[in-house]
Amino acid sequence: MASPKLAEFIKAEQELAVFAKSLSHPARIAILKVLAQKNECVCGEIVEVLPLAQSTVSQHLKELKDAGLIKGTVEGPRSCYCINWKAFEKFNQSFNHLFNKLKDQQANSCC
Repeated sequence: MASPKLAEFIKAEQELAVFAKSLSHPARIAILKVLAQKNECVCGEIVEVLPLAQSTVSQHLKELKDAGLIKGTVEGPRSCYCINWKAFEKFNQSFNHLFNKLKDQQANSCC
């Protein structure tokens, strides 16, 4: 089972992995681009732009929201979403820290 092993990694590594996983589908990248352009969006508008069914878009929105990358409100049949820029800044810093650390350690690279 993978879950008990997950606890052996530090919190920052776990959070970074969740963030990376949330971006691991091209539909989610496309959704973020739409939200960035409009700054706020209704789910139906996202469906009109993407070649996906409404239920599929909703699933991807849920993944992004669960990862904290977007915020949203549901008002009856309307769902409004926007990018959580504070979360993006946090993970941008985390990725930069990771990449810089890896780059610093490459001096003894075998390739």
